[in-house]
Amino acid sequence: MRDDRAVPNGDERVIARMRPHGRALVVPVLVLWLAIGAAAALVDRVDWAFWNIAVLTVAAIVVVLLSVVPTLAWLSRGFTFTTERVITRTGFGGTRRETMLARVHDVTVRRRGLQALFGAGDVLLSTGGDRAVILSDVPAASLVQRMLSEQLAARGAVMPVDL
Repeated sequence: MRDDRAVPNGDERVIARMRPHGRALVVPVLVLWLAIGAAAALVDRVDWAFWNIAVLTVAAIVVVLLSVVPTLAWLSRGFTFTTERVITRTGFGGTRRETMLARVHDVTVRRRGLQALFGAGDVLLSTGGDRAVILSDVPAASLVQRMLSEQLAARGAVMPVDL
């Protein structure tokens, strides 16, 4: 499942491993706090035998659906950058996609909304195919772009443009 953690063969080295920006966890944490607070406030408020069970059941369902599942989804995504390729992991199924740096000819950064405020962005790897490979919500996107640019320059590829 975690093949990208293995040490690469030959001259290939792992440069960096990262997950999407952590601000995606703000809403799940707020939901967790609100659900715990609401459950604590509502327990033992009504003189009905099943009230506490109902309150705790609803709170547990809300926490699982709106806090645990998004956190696990965030944990299941990741990027690994090596000297030879870019590996992306997405989804609970462990979908893994490798893009060889030899195929990449352009690296751009696209920032939307709060991404610019937090220094994150979408890194687009142009491979000359139909669509670019998009690394969504990469933290320190400019640094990742610079690192990939250096790797491409070492191969003699064209230098990327920042949008």
